[in-house]
Amino acid sequence: MGLDSVSATSGAAGKLIVRADQAAYRSAMQIVVTLDCVDTEAQAAFWLAALAPLDYRRGFHGPPYLSLVAPAPAPTLLLQHVPELKQGKNRMHLDLDFGTADLASEVSRLERLGAAQLSEELSEHGFRWIVVADPEGNEFCVFNPPNSTNVPEIVARSG
Repeated sequence: MGLDSVSATSGAAGKLIVRADQAAYRSAMQIVVTLDCVDTEAQAAFWLAALAPLDYRRGFHGPPYLSLVAPAPAPTLLLQHVPELKQGKNRMHLDLDFGTADLASEVSRLERLGAAQLSEELSEHGFRWIVVADPEGNEFCVFNPPNSTNVPEIVARSG
């Protein structure tokens, strides 16, 4: 993105507001989610199978990193080897909508791959989810959004 696609104006209280051309961001921006893990190969096998519906494949591999990539706009999952096992609750986690209302079947599929179910089905504001952990204990949620046009932007799909 060049400087010609960025503009700046003064906002309230003299704060500088920077705006960039959204098209430039859409073509250049990339989201990478990094996951610390002890065994990058085992985690890669799990996540490739778990994310198979999204056509993920192995990308860059240069220790201590191994990337899993999918067609845009899906984020890259970067596995980073670390010596220690996960401790405590994740401060950030993935929420995965596999496009099915049958969460139990999806969780069963993930359990056959090595995941562990950590919660019963939960619901709030029309969202339904089950908390699951990958083989190294990293929590993530398998969810289903409400059947409504009033779904928050964070779960809106590009079409």
